[in-house]
Amino acid sequence: MNDSIAVFRGPQPYISRVPIDRPWIWLAAGWRDLWAAPGISLAWGLLPVVTGWLASALLLWLDLPFLVLPLSAGFFFVGPFVAVGLYEVSRRLEANHMIDGESTLLAWRRNPDQIALMGLVLLLLHLAWMRVAQLLFALFEWRTVPSWDRFMDLAWHSARSLPFLATGVACGAALAAIAFVLGAFSMPYLLDRRDANIFEAIATSVAAIRLNPRPILLWAGLIVLLVGLAMIPGLVGLVVVLPLVAHATWHAYRDIVKFADPATASQA
Repeated sequence: MNDSIAVFRGPQPYISRVPIDRPWIWLAAGWRDLWAAPGISLAWGLLPVVTGWLASALLLWLDLPFLVLPLSAGFFFVGPFVAVGLYEVSRRLEANHMIDGESTLLAWRRNPDQIALMGLVLLLLHLAWMRVAQLLFALFEWRTVPSWDRFMDLAWHSARSLPFLATGVACGAALAAIAFVLGAFSMPYLLDRRDANIFEAIATSVAAIRLNPRPILLWAGLIVLLVGLAMIPGLVGLVVVLPLVAHATWHAYRDIVKFADPATASQA
C-alpha cells in the first residue's frame, strides 16, 4: 500500500500503512539475513543468552530466586538495544557492504549519544519491572525471600498463585508494551539516521504503531510467541530467535518508515 502520512515537517520520515500479513514477510527477510551472515548473527544471539545464564546463576547464589523470572523478561525490554549490532548486519547486507565483527560491535558509534540514551530508557523500564516484581512479594505477604523450590511452590501451587501470576503478568505486559511502543522502531531509526535524536526516533516509532495497529499487533504477538517458546529450553532457543527477530525488525522498519528523499534513507 502506498498511503503515507508525514510525521514531521520538512524532509523527515513518512509512515507507510502496510497490510496485516506483512509481519510474515519481515520474518522471511529476517531469516534470509540470518543465514546470509550466520556466524555473526548467531554469535550476537549467544551473547545475551550466556549473559542471562550468568545473571540467573548470580541471583540464585545470592538467594534471590524470585528475580530470575523478571530478569528473563529483560529480553522484551532491552532487546532493541542489544540488537543494534544485528540491525547493522541487515543494514550492511542491504547496502552490499562488507560485514565483519568489528563493524557490528561498533555499530553504536553511528549515533552513540542517542543510542545510549534510548538504551538507558529501555533499561530503566526493565529496572522498574524488577522493582514491581519485588513489590508483588510484599503485596502478597511473602515477607521472607523463599528458596527456589519454595518460590516455585508458592508461585504455582498455593492459593495465592493465580492472583499473584495474574497481577505479575498484567504489570509486566503493561511495562513491556510501553517499551515496545517506544523502542520498536527507535533503535533502527537512530542507527539509520546518524543525525537523528531520541525524540524524533520515539515519535517515529509511536507514529508507525499508531498508523499500523493490526500488523504491529500481529508482529508483537509473534515476537512474544517466538521469544517465549525459545526461552523454555533454558534460553537456548534465543540463540536463533533473537537474531531472527532483530533482522526482521530492521526490515519492518524499512517497510514502514519512508523518506521524502530516498538518498537520505541511509546515511552510510
